[in-house]
Amino acid sequence: MSAKRGPLSHNASLPYPPELVRRRYDRLAPRYRLFEWIFWLPRGIRGRAIRKLDLRLGDTVLEVGCGTGRNLPYLQDAVGSNGHIFGVDVSERMLARSQALCERTGWKNVTLVRTDALDYHAPRMLDAVLFGLSYAVMQNGKRILNHAWSQLRAGGCAVIVDGKTMPGIAGRLLHPLVTLEMKATVLGDPDHNACADLRSLTDEVTVEEELFGAYFICQGRKGT
Repeated sequence: MSAKRGPLSHNASLPYPPELVRRRYDRLAPRYRLFEWIFWLPRGIRGRAIRKLDLRLGDTVLEVGCGTGRNLPYLQDAVGSNGHIFGVDVSERMLARSQALCERTGWKNVTLVRTDALDYHAPRMLDAVLFGLSYAVMQNGKRILNHAWSQLRAGGCAVIVDGKTMPGIAGRLLHPLVTLEMKATVLGDPDHNACADLRSLTDEVTVEEELFGAYFICQGRKGT
């Protein structure tokens, strides 16, 4: 496993100043797993999202916003020791936990980079791209998605798994509380347009919703 440190871009890829985002996630890193309970993350949704990447042993995958490495075990199972995982994030302490996980498990095929996702260029074409509970935090999400998509090989998949505003009257009633809670903690926006952004790149899009539409897994496949 190798860890690199790239520049933090002055062109913020998030709805808040990059330094604010970095400091917030540095503080959240030790207890970040608690937010899966606070936000009622559906059990098993990470594994289901990784399966939608259609990875094979030996493949190369990028996770945009890899955080503390909660998705790394699933990605490792999917690509195997001969595959490679690239992860980017703006928080040094979040990445430190990902790095510690790699060291504990002996994973040598993970490269972690602290940088703005718009500045990141993978060293080779990607078989898949994952936004694992990170898209809702990205102000320039569409630009970041387009940038990652340009590095995806023909036939490869991009998957976005995240939370959003629930449909119907329940969503309208809960929207002020959910918005306040997200902005006060993870700096997220439940009104992002992730699936629409992915549909702008390909007609091959599938969407699965969970927890009454509060979460989704959106898969897009790049045409050959």
